[in-house]
Amino acid sequence: MAAYAAASDKNRVLLLEKNELPGRKLGITGKGRCNLTNNCTPDILLKNIPVNPKFLMSAFSRFSSVDTMDFFETHGLKLKTERGNRVFPVSDKASDVVSVLLRAVKSKGVEIRKETAFEILEQGGRVCAAKTTEGIVDCDFCIIATGGLSYPKTGSTGDGYRFGRSLGHSIITPKPSLVPLEASPALCRALSGLSLRNVSIRVLDGEKEVFSDFGEMLFTHFGVSGPLILSASSHMRDFSGKSYKLHIDLKPALDHDTLDRRILRDFNENINRDLVNGLSRLLPQKLIPAIVELSGIPPHSKIHSITKDERMRLTKAIKSLKLTVLRPRPIDEAVITSGGIAVGELDPKTMESKLVKCLYFAGEVIDVDAYTGGFNLQIAFSTGYVAGSSIRERCGG
Repeated sequence: MAAYAAASDKNRVLLLEKNELPGRKLGITGKGRCNLTNNCTPDILLKNIPVNPKFLMSAFSRFSSVDTMDFFETHGLKLKTERGNRVFPVSDKASDVVSVLLRAVKSKGVEIRKETAFEILEQGGRVCAAKTTEGIVDCDFCIIATGGLSYPKTGSTGDGYRFGRSLGHSIITPKPSLVPLEASPALCRALSGLSLRNVSIRVLDGEKEVFSDFGEMLFTHFGVSGPLILSASSHMRDFSGKSYKLHIDLKPALDHDTLDRRILRDFNENINRDLVNGLSRLLPQKLIPAIVELSGIPPHSKIHSITKDERMRLTKAIKSLKLTVLRPRPIDEAVITSGGIAVGELDPKTMESKLVKCLYFAGEVIDVDAYTGGFNLQIAFSTGYVAGSSIRERCGG
């Protein structure tokens, strides 16, 4: 997007790409479907950015989610809006998003060269060149849009942080965000591989609720993952010396009384069976032993002997399965990176460095990140567009 916005008849734009093909990380986003933006107002965009939202106000006003949708539709990609105002290509193919961007930059005369930059050079306080594996590339302007540290196999290996630091910029320590979570090991290991749909979760920091939502999650050998958990993780930003509590409601559509009546109905159909064999219509088989253990009822108790008090303990275990979240998984397993180039050292109206003239930053390399829902890609598109168009305007294009 930065290269596209910078290009004009007066400007020669070179896009250095160290991978065999550009857009490798974009091509795997959204499980290969690419949630490319969120169909919402700039105010809603800002509310979904927990880190430095004010820095992005100008960028979103210049290139909003509406502009992103117009860009892709104008370039031939049909879009659709799904739950939570998430925007996807109608084809459900992230590769189509990459193809549109490649066609767009090529139509503007942008040269894409497979070449790895390993140093950005400046002279007299002004960027002047990039040192690459093939030699020196002179430049009048430079945009660093290298991403963060998540999914390093796609090329996000922290190059931008190194470039920025070498040119005098402060780097806010990169941390994982939108990442699986390590939690109560024994229970999670027992449930590893179990996927749950239509559950709700609450995350508590002490007594304070920091996140709640409804959807899908997955138990793993180390803890929990899945869409709900990734969303929750971006609200859990401080693990220093503490842990968070995760409460899972396995039957959010039923209140305690309704759930109790449902259990009674199942019990009446299995009145002479053991408890662990009488809940298969209510819960996944893999989950039953864990819930029975949490209820404190002996698993081989005959159903006809279960008391009302024991049923209440059973409903409580189903409505609030509690886990202790220990820590996020490593940053290379995260969807995005939190942290990066300090925003106080950039001009929010142009994305230009305040320390080195004609040097710009865009996307995840900057210390801004958002919740799930297409907001992080919108940050990339908005900051990329602003950086590129600022250069084009300076050149009279």
